[in-house]
Amino acid sequence: MISTRWLEKRKPYWTRLEFLLDQSKKSGFRTLGRAELQELGLLYRQIAADLAALREDRGSVHFARYLNQLLARAHNIIYSANKTSPSAVVDFFVTTYPQVFRRNLRFVVVALLLFAGGALVGAGLTYRDPDFKLQVLGPRMVQTIEKREMWTHSIVGIKPLASSAIMTNNISVGFLTFAFGITAGLGTIYMMIFNGLMLGVIGMACHQSGMSLQLWGFVAPHGVLELPSIFLAGGAGLMIATGLLFPGYLPRKESLVRAGTEAVRLLLGSIPILVIAGILEAFVSPTNLATGLKFGLAGALFVLLLAYLFAPRKVKPV
Repeated sequence: MISTRWLEKRKPYWTRLEFLLDQSKKSGFRTLGRAELQELGLLYRQIAADLAALREDRGSVHFARYLNQLLARAHNIIYSANKTSPSAVVDFFVTTYPQVFRRNLRFVVVALLLFAGGALVGAGLTYRDPDFKLQVLGPRMVQTIEKREMWTHSIVGIKPLASSAIMTNNISVGFLTFAFGITAGLGTIYMMIFNGLMLGVIGMACHQSGMSLQLWGFVAPHGVLELPSIFLAGGAGLMIATGLLFPGYLPRKESLVRAGTEAVRLLLGSIPILVIAGILEAFVSPTNLATGLKFGLAGALFVLLLAYLFAPRKVKPV
C-alpha cells in the first residue's frame, strides 16, 4: 500500500514536471534551457517509475490517472521535438526496423499461417469442385486460364503506369489490412484468409490447365517481396487487435495507443518493400525473361530480405 509519506515526498517532482510542461506549452519547447531539458527527461523516467508503483495500489487510482495524463503530455512534447532528418530515416530502416520486426515476429507468423490456411482451402475446394473457381475468379478469367493464356500481358505495354497502379493498389491493401485491426482483428483475419484463398484458387486453376510454370514464373520475382509485405501489414493489424482485446494492467485506451504505435512502425517497413515489388511486377514478372532466371532472381531477393530482417546489426552508441 502506498503511504502518505511516499506521496508527499514524490509530489514536488510531479509538480515540477507539470510546471515545465506548462512553460513549454506557453512559450515553446525551445525556450527550455539545456539543464531544464535534461531535468525534463529525468523527471519523465522517474515519474514513469512512480506510475508503475501506483498502479499496484488499488487505492491510488486517482494519482495513477493524473500521472498517466502527465506522462502522456511529456511524451508528446519530448518526442514531437525530435526533428526527423534523412539520416534518422535511413537509420530507422537499416537498424531499427529489423529489431521491430523480430520483436513482433509472432504476429507476422500468425498472419502468414492465416494466409497459408486460406490458400490451402482455396486450392482444395478448387481441386474437389472445378466449378468453384468460377464463383471466385469469374467466367472471364477462368476462360483465359482454360485457353492457357496469361492475363498479365497488357502490363508490358504500359510499364510505368502499371508499376504506379500496382504500387498504389498493394500499399492500399496493406494499409487496409492494418487498419482493420481496429475491428478486434476480424477484418485483418478476413483480408489474410481471403487473399490466401484467391491465390490458392488461381494456383490450382492454373495447375489444372497445365499453366503452373507460367503462373509461378510470373509470381516469383515480385511475390517473394509482395507476400511478406502483406504478412507484415497483417501482423501489424493483429497487434492493434491484441492491444484492444488484451490490455493487461493498462487502461484499454493506453494499451491501444501503445500497440498502435508499435504496429505503425512494423507497417512502415513494408512500404519500400512493396514499392520494389511493384517495380518488379511491372518491369520483370510479365516479360519473356527465362523462367529459370526469374526463379533465380526470386531466390536471391528472398535471401536478401531474410538477411535484412534477421541479420544482427550493431547499435550505434547514444
